[in-house]
Amino acid sequence: MKLSNPSNVPVYTISGSSTARPLPEWLARKRKRSLKQDPEYANRIELLQDFEFEEASACVRISEDGDWVMSTGTYKPQIHTHYLPNLSLSYARHTNTINQTFILLSSDYSKSLHLQTDRFLEFHTPGGLHYSTRIPRYGRDLLYDKRSAEALIPTVGVNADGSGEVYRLNLELGRFMKAYEVDVGGDDFASTGGGTLQGGINTGSVNSAAVAENTHNLLAFGTSIGTVEFWDPRSRSRVGILSSPQEQLSSESRPEITALQFRKRDGLTIATGSSNGLMYLYDLRSPVPLLKKDQGYGYPIQDLIFLDSSSSTRAQSTKPKILSSDKRIIKIWDQQNGTPWTSVEPAVDLNHVEWCPDSGMLLTANEGRQQHSFFIPQLGPAPKWCAFLDNLVEEMAEDPNDPNAFGGSKTGEVYDNYKFLTMAQLREINLDQMVGKTGVMRPYMHGYFVPQGLYEEAKFISNPEKWQEQRQKSIKEKIDKERESRIRGNKKVTVKVNRKLAEKLAQREEKNERLKARWLLKNGGDAEMLDKPTERSQEQEDEYEEKAKKQPQTGVLSDSRFNKLFQDEEFEIDESSREFKNLNPSAAHAQGNTTKLPKGLTAAEQEALDAELEQNSSESEDDDDDDDAADVDDIAPSKSRAQERYAKNGRPNKFQPSKQKQMMMKASSSNTAAQPKRDQSFGSRASQLKDRKSSSGVRTGALVGEMEITFASAKRERPGAEKQDQNQQASRDRRKEKKDRRSASNNTFRRM
Repeated sequence: MKLSNPSNVPVYTISGSSTARPLPEWLARKRKRSLKQDPEYANRIELLQDFEFEEASACVRISEDGDWVMSTGTYKPQIHTHYLPNLSLSYARHTNTINQTFILLSSDYSKSLHLQTDRFLEFHTPGGLHYSTRIPRYGRDLLYDKRSAEALIPTVGVNADGSGEVYRLNLELGRFMKAYEVDVGGDDFASTGGGTLQGGINTGSVNSAAVAENTHNLLAFGTSIGTVEFWDPRSRSRVGILSSPQEQLSSESRPEITALQFRKRDGLTIATGSSNGLMYLYDLRSPVPLLKKDQGYGYPIQDLIFLDSSSSTRAQSTKPKILSSDKRIIKIWDQQNGTPWTSVEPAVDLNHVEWCPDSGMLLTANEGRQQHSFFIPQLGPAPKWCAFLDNLVEEMAEDPNDPNAFGGSKTGEVYDNYKFLTMAQLREINLDQMVGKTGVMRPYMHGYFVPQGLYEEAKFISNPEKWQEQRQKSIKEKIDKERESRIRGNKKVTVKVNRKLAEKLAQREEKNERLKARWLLKNGGDAEMLDKPTERSQEQEDEYEEKAKKQPQTGVLSDSRFNKLFQDEEFEIDESSREFKNLNPSAAHAQGNTTKLPKGLTAAEQEALDAELEQNSSESEDDDDDDDAADVDDIAPSKSRAQERYAKNGRPNKFQPSKQKQMMMKASSSNTAAQPKRDQSFGSRASQLKDRKSSSGVRTGALVGEMEITFASAKRERPGAEKQDQNQQASRDRRKEKKDRRSASNNTFRRM
């Protein structure tokens, strides 16, 4: 955004800052290509999408609900309608001839009446052109009287009686009514304003019209002879005439009235603008002007706007202002004394100015390609459809490095002496009654900025005993700060080895000290400090600090017995060792050690494995009775297959036989006792065993357990009946032992 007026009241140009007089299309395209490298053009703000015309704009209006903007322009003659909440163009429509002016008949854009330069009146709706009619003479202005539902069209020329006419088109009946006849100087060419030729030199005309719609509803018509006539629409008669000031009557050329406006609030104040650039402010009860202001350039006044807020509270807190504009400049005056407040002078000629009610936004129709939009923060906040402008303006005003910043203040100085309060906080100190009645409280977002001095004074008046509470609060804060000072902050751990352990111990000690201090504060401990919080002198304070420094610290780090743990490298903890990882599983996991320890089988899985092993063993014994070695060979593959199946299911194979020792086992022929011997020692169990001979005649040593490993070497003899009997006896012994053998689970007997 560009700061276009660096006076006491800044004016920001939101759009149209680079607008100049229209150029040929080929030259405009060439300039656009060169603007790609322009940082100001790259950082511009486009407030409304396509808020421009190919050649120039003629008139711009804002709807009553504040959501729509309609503007007309050329070339080609067209109408643009923007939807403000979306900041975008809603639709564009072309017309047959150039639009001179228009008015909105509804609260939104749906009904509009347009005065064309070829004497046509066109009614437009969202669907397009609804109806058009032609008037006998060229129109100069357009006005809508809501109470009588009539469109008033001041025109050029006189009728047969030598009077100017204001046509009345009744929209309820759909026909023209009898026109208002206004004196414009007679029908002879000798008198001022005489003549009946339309567009001829010195032809009389009614140039402008105004209505006091919120009060007495009088109609005012400005003429080409410098007079203002007031008409009552109820009786359709003239009720008064306001002549030009005496100083203008003495001049040779009498200026025309080109602009009129009633003040909506009271209806007793009317502003007139003349063709020589002078603005007069009148009270209807006196013919003498209250105020006279010169626009400065001598061009006819085009627009007059009373900048009154619709909110009564805001209107009481702000000074009334009035806006006047010609084709070169916009000026805003103080309505009471006529002091210039601020001004806006764009680079191109102006055709029409529109003010967004209750805001600081001005929109213009001008001779440039792009339409202008100006924002004056001190006039009012940004409209709701562009509320982000308030934050942008505030940042620009506080930026000391921005050459366009207003005021030149440093960052943070704008609201240094202000206190932000919400409405609930204002009610507590009884300042809510001042909202909207004074300019001291600045509204911002969901609250107000209140001067710090006013806030403190109001707070003291609303609660006289507040200072006593504040004093007690300050004393308590001082006591707590003194207590907290005895708790040492984070100390820098100076150790050579085991730094992590030292830091962990230091954090634990500090945490314990803080918990102890909080417990003391909560339970009202340290009564000596509570009784005399401020009686210590400076010497006593220094002595107290020296004692605190000399006081020995407690803890592992300060204990001399553990010095070598943090100084000698031989006591360094190896965090990669297995012992450290077992004691600190969380630390091992943090270092990326995800090795899982083997887990045993559950009771159900163990029982299922035992049953399957027993079944495989019995099948192998029944099928092969030749020798014991063959039995062992049959059992081992079955057992290994069962172990592999359980290992594939995610459980470790605990019964995997060792690769170094391969042992062959067979059932012992001895009948072991049924009682378990797990609780007996090895020596006691070995002494109870008796020496006995095996079936093969080899003496064996003391046997422990239910199975026996036998290594028998004998001279090979001719196989006979004796050996066959021995094999049969061994088979019978195995079957008998199988019936009494305990399960590996030590809790059940099988086949009992």
